[in-house]
Amino acid sequence: MADKRDYYEVLGVAKDATADQIKSAYRKLAMKYHPDRNPDNPEAKEKFTEISEAYEVLSNPEKRQAYDQFGHQGVNFGPGGFNFGRDFSHFQDVDLNDILNSFLNGMGGGFSGFSGWGGSRQRRVDPNAPRRGDDMTFRLDVEFDEAVFGSERTIDLQLPTECDECHGTGSSDGKRTTCKTCRGSGVEVGGSGFFQIRQTCHTCGGEGSVIEKPCRKCHGTGRVAKAQHISLKIPAGVDTGSRLRLAGKGAGGVRGGEPGDLYVLLQVGESDIFERDGLNLYVDIPVSPVDAALGCTVDVPTPDGTAEIKLPEGTPNGKVMRLRGQGMAGLRGSMRGDLIARIVFEVPVNLDKKAKAALETFQKHAQSGNFPEKDRFKQRTTVFFKHKEKLQKK
Repeated sequence: MADKRDYYEVLGVAKDATADQIKSAYRKLAMKYHPDRNPDNPEAKEKFTEISEAYEVLSNPEKRQAYDQFGHQGVNFGPGGFNFGRDFSHFQDVDLNDILNSFLNGMGGGFSGFSGWGGSRQRRVDPNAPRRGDDMTFRLDVEFDEAVFGSERTIDLQLPTECDECHGTGSSDGKRTTCKTCRGSGVEVGGSGFFQIRQTCHTCGGEGSVIEKPCRKCHGTGRVAKAQHISLKIPAGVDTGSRLRLAGKGAGGVRGGEPGDLYVLLQVGESDIFERDGLNLYVDIPVSPVDAALGCTVDVPTPDGTAEIKLPEGTPNGKVMRLRGQGMAGLRGSMRGDLIARIVFEVPVNLDKKAKAALETFQKHAQSGNFPEKDRFKQRTTVFFKHKEKLQKK
């Protein structure tokens, strides 16, 4: 999951894109990378699979909400992953006229059916219109135990907020004037005829307007840095790469615009006891060879508490036991993983004279059948060297 690209980035849309914007972006990309149009291009097939998966999530309100809150980990396509075959249903809904219209409008032209060309229109931007704040990303290190049990944290950070002196206009007199270079569009158009080049206006930086008298406090930006104390609930089951979305906690908007969102990217630390693989937890249980030989009861730590497991006589070193449903909790109430415990013999150290004497007495009374693995190893070694002698005589 960590290797996947952000779904919004895949479709080339903003995180606050509307359903129509997401659908339009998908149609354009689906037309370009559809396998039927690129039969000998495996890279195009991979691209189509990627954009189809992104659309599958972002076009579904529930899946999109889960993705916005938890990232890729919050979207589960099941054991087989994303089903490429099922996504052709999206492409069947594509209207060729809509795709060509979307494509040509971006180049300054228009298209109406298959009969002729429409005129170009230039979108004008209101220089004093409210503008939504930017989405912000904050990386947070959390302890392994927090990922197991969940926790609540408070994070302190500096975020851009609307300047209270100019009220987000960036202007000391509260006025912005339409940019003369781009005439309010925020873009400059070059070239002529069918092919045109559009780029961000170099004068206004894409704002569509300029400030003649910048605010002294914010220096014309409309925002100033302000300390924020934000409470955050970390749900049980998160992992490194999990992303939590805090709506309206990002950068402040300007000119009365709503604030952006804050995305908290989690980095989970290592455990002193467990190793984690997805939702499964692994733990080594140190056991005395004597206890393993005679049989005993061992305590196995789990997220729910200590589980007692009875070991039979002659339990071998490295024996693995699985406790189903005793691992990590899944996000959003999904099924839990397992806990896998492995028996590891601990050789005694710092023995006194009596303990050593007792071991020596045991060694004298031990029979060959008490150590079958040792006997088998010795037999295999003997066969190996006999084979060596036979080969060297040739």
